[in-house]
Amino acid sequence: MPNAVLVDIVRSPMGRGKPDGALAPLHPVELLAQVLRDLVARTGIDPETVDDVLIGCVGQVGEQSGTPGRHAWLSAGFPESVPSTTIERRCGSGQQAFAFAVQGVQAGAYDVAIAGGVESMSRVPMGANRKGSDPAGPGVHARFPGLVSQGVAAELIAEKYGLSRTVLDELSAESHARAHRAATAGLFAPQLAAITRPDGAIVDADETIRPATTAEKLAALRPAFASDEMRSKFPALEWKVTAGNSSQITDGAGAALVMSEESAERLGLTPRARVVSASVAGDDPVLMLTGIIPATHKVLARAKMSIEDIDQVEVNEAFASVPLAWLAEFAYERARLNALGGAIALGHPLGASGIRLLSSLLAGLESTGGRYGLQTMCEAGGMANAMIIERL
Repeated sequence: MPNAVLVDIVRSPMGRGKPDGALAPLHPVELLAQVLRDLVARTGIDPETVDDVLIGCVGQVGEQSGTPGRHAWLSAGFPESVPSTTIERRCGSGQQAFAFAVQGVQAGAYDVAIAGGVESMSRVPMGANRKGSDPAGPGVHARFPGLVSQGVAAELIAEKYGLSRTVLDELSAESHARAHRAATAGLFAPQLAAITRPDGAIVDADETIRPATTAEKLAALRPAFASDEMRSKFPALEWKVTAGNSSQITDGAGAALVMSEESAERLGLTPRARVVSASVAGDDPVLMLTGIIPATHKVLARAKMSIEDIDQVEVNEAFASVPLAWLAEFAYERARLNALGGAIALGHPLGASGIRLLSSLLAGLESTGGRYGLQTMCEAGGMANAMIIERL
């Protein structure tokens, strides 16, 4: 089976997913097109040699409804002979796109592939593809009558693991501090594509990092999901999840060049990493966000590794309670978990987040000389992706 290697990875800066956000003026297709153009330019590959472009996207409606990878590829000026597909595994869509590209190379279906993700949450709001409908249906509700939103699930996780409001806010403040240190040290710069807005302004830095954030300031925020209905449903619950200890609604895009080791050698390209193992898992759909725990056990077992073999870990900070629940299971060194900051500071552009995590994981390994990295992403419905890479 061919070895699949990551040759390079690039992402846009993270923009606040609001009407006045730095990337909000850009159609999501144009945002992704600029990232694809940057990836091709920095690697020097002939775009004609790409077998497929796999793009993760959650809100496949409106401006993101028409195979955004295909339109972005064409907008970038690349050959019309190259196809694209859109992948949706909720928050893990971008990571799943990357895993599918790797598996395509390993299976011999691709020699060269691009995997990526895009989400313009300022232009296609979260939940726009549901419009008040019930995607679960009566059978699921009958089997799982306790289904709640992700925010309430994050509250239930905090309760289950005995996580205080102070602990959640401290992790969130530390996320901003770590991201600020990484940005100041130039660790994000090599992976960032400078994005040109329609008005000609250049966006070349993450907009989401707030270095002045403290746990004390976060403590003043009100719980975000404690509606009267939810308080009535869970009268004993201490409501702790706020906008400050949750991931940020974000605009962003990213792309990675994946190919066989033989193709990289033939093209004179130096791979940065190889994929050791990948897994997907399901878990309790009520707690919803704990799938990262069985997914991590599964990917470690497949790789015949233990958590002690892993030099750095990225657990998506969908909510502060998620990485803290993972830590309770694996007792991993806190300093090596989301070492460059997580989604609370850098944002969570849904379909693009898996690529953002991968770029941070690789940057962290390269800056410290670490060999193995693990990333895992919780997903709605009680699912998760996990993957181990080896820095080359």
